[in-house]
Amino acid sequence: MTMPASPTLSDLRDEYEFLDADDRYRLLIDLGKGLEDMPDALKTDATLVRGCSASVWVYPTRRDDGRLHFLADSNAAITKGIIALVLLTVQDQMPEAIRAADIEGALAPFDLKNQLSSNRTQGIPNMIALIRDTAARYA
Repeated sequence: MTMPASPTLSDLRDEYEFLDADDRYRLLIDLGKGLEDMPDALKTDATLVRGCSASVWVYPTRRDDGRLHFLADSNAAITKGIIALVLLTVQDQMPEAIRAADIEGALAPFDLKNQLSSNRTQGIPNMIALIRDTAARYA
């Protein structure tokens, strides 16, 4: 399985639908490995996503042009892949665009609820809410 250095959501979706369950897990894990390193100093209570079975941290930075860039990490490989997938839908966009984005719709083709255990997916709405709340603060 070879993925471009920074795959698009559409590239991933096309590949994902042809994979079996084990390869889908691997694809998510590889996606998580591709996340930019998040300094440990940013992994604080303030950046922790609530309601996830694994620890997930999301830290926003603002580019000079106003676009939001998120750093994220998790202590679980699959969860790290999930947050990487979520970030692909909004990374480096303007806050207004992130607030308006149909993140759930963009993730729907990946059918994560049926692919992963419920304790792995229970935090996804919280990840999305945190990203939207962050965009609202910067908008």
